[in-house]
Amino acid sequence: MITPKTITTAGEEPTMPSPSAPQQVNYILQWWRRWTVLVAAIWIQAFTGTNFDFSAYSSDMKSSMGVSQSRLNYMAVASDLGKALGWSSGFAIAYFPVSVVLFAAAAMGLVGYGVQWLSIADVIDLPYSLILVCCSLAGLSICWFNTVCFILCVRHFEANHSLALSLVVSFNGISAALYTLGHEAISGKSSASSDIYLLLNSLIPLIVSVLALWPVLTNPHDSGSSCRTRDEFRVFVAFNVLALITCFYLLLPSSGTYLASSPRWHFLGAIFLLLFPLCVPFLDYVHRALQSLRSSGYTVVDVEDPKILDNVSLDHQKSNAEEGCDQVRLGDEHSLGTLVCSLEFWLYYVVYFCGGTIGLVYSNNLGQIAQSLGQSRSNAKSLVTLFSAFSFLGRLLSSAPDFTRKKLDYLTRTGWFAISLLPTPIAFFILAYSPKKNQTALLEVATALIGLSSGFVFAAAVSITSDLFGRNSVGINQNILITNIPIGSLFYGYMAGTVYDKNVSTGTTKSVVSADSVVCVGSKCYFVTFLYWGFLSVLGFVCSLFLFIRTRPVYHRLEQNRI
Repeated sequence: MITPKTITTAGEEPTMPSPSAPQQVNYILQWWRRWTVLVAAIWIQAFTGTNFDFSAYSSDMKSSMGVSQSRLNYMAVASDLGKALGWSSGFAIAYFPVSVVLFAAAAMGLVGYGVQWLSIADVIDLPYSLILVCCSLAGLSICWFNTVCFILCVRHFEANHSLALSLVVSFNGISAALYTLGHEAISGKSSASSDIYLLLNSLIPLIVSVLALWPVLTNPHDSGSSCRTRDEFRVFVAFNVLALITCFYLLLPSSGTYLASSPRWHFLGAIFLLLFPLCVPFLDYVHRALQSLRSSGYTVVDVEDPKILDNVSLDHQKSNAEEGCDQVRLGDEHSLGTLVCSLEFWLYYVVYFCGGTIGLVYSNNLGQIAQSLGQSRSNAKSLVTLFSAFSFLGRLLSSAPDFTRKKLDYLTRTGWFAISLLPTPIAFFILAYSPKKNQTALLEVATALIGLSSGFVFAAAVSITSDLFGRNSVGINQNILITNIPIGSLFYGYMAGTVYDKNVSTGTTKSVVSADSVVCVGSKCYFVTFLYWGFLSVLGFVCSLFLFIRTRPVYHRLEQNRI
């Protein structure tokens, strides 16, 4: 879009020529289409966090397949193992259009979850090893979806890419809640069948990809990407407010409202909240138009102002001088070799391993944890929704550094990252030592705390990777970082499964489901696991403090460059 030049005369303030009606319409459409890209990324994230609803159907899958808790954990590990190959999406996005990568991800999810559904629905009989391959393929599809969303945010919102990333990634946390609502809307709240989850996991991401295709095809240079940062910031605030409303709306199942008792209306309300952001850019434009009519006058800055050009020139010279240095600093673009040689990266890796990854493994085991503590199937699904909603809230809070940057400049993004890890060890120690009388309430509190903490970590990590190791390399570097997820899933899952199986005989009761599948009931089933996870999350918190200390000067330098 060509920016109109200012018209000035001697002794007069600069004014802007009144654009014609076609120009106004063209500007509005460009402004709106640019935001449809963000809305499309939100839709993709909201419906592709399919790994978070694993605990909702894992118990049925365990009994249907007749496997032990350890073998069930290996299925979650296999799903996370697919993320070890997530870096491949970064290379794919470099050689293929974004739309091709998007539909490749949808195809992988369709096959991965679709075959699992055919197996659990007793349509076909598959060996355990092939189920593991399907789990890995489904996990890989999630990484490819994530990379598509990262690239869309970075390309279309260069000035506010951190805000865009935090907002978009936050919606990945509501996937489990949305799929639970979808399951209840189709099958009813009292339905015992959970194989519908796998069917939805396979079909909905493909449908959403088709709906998001038109915005995804938008060229960043043809969508008004030169719009003012101030106007962008205002729309981002509106989007975050809508996201908060969505978060609290999803918590309604735990209340006694009419919507909570009517799954179909509740699900339709959630879909409406995901569609409403399409109206926000229009409302913002109307708001700005009304403000301009009320104001008596205004000053327009000419983009060709010599002072601005001088500042740009100085910044360009400074960047050229920095490029002349052989040493790659934090904040610069990092290649794979440079990344793995960075001490800060390995501190960051351990923090993620002992923070977000533990939360993910906890969510994978949430169904069995609830079952071992005597919770009903409906209570277990409510816990999944609770974890999902608070994970969403934690992801939204990850944008706090962008909103408080000027007031709390001493607390950098990595400082917020360290604070976000505190609830996790507290929650695990609560779970380990909760008295039986208050066990249900404390289980809900601990689940909410872990969801809040891990959600913040998942969302903030994308922006931190971009800040420390280069914005243009975020697609590859972020997928290298999350290779710790399959490692952690294997380590933590093996730990939990081994302790669970060993305590089958020492639990208060033992129910034999089949020859190979048993259910452990009692607080001892996960007691040792909660202690181990608690101490490891303390280690993650300590490492996050070191990361904060080492990266604080980097953020101050980035802030100076931004000014």
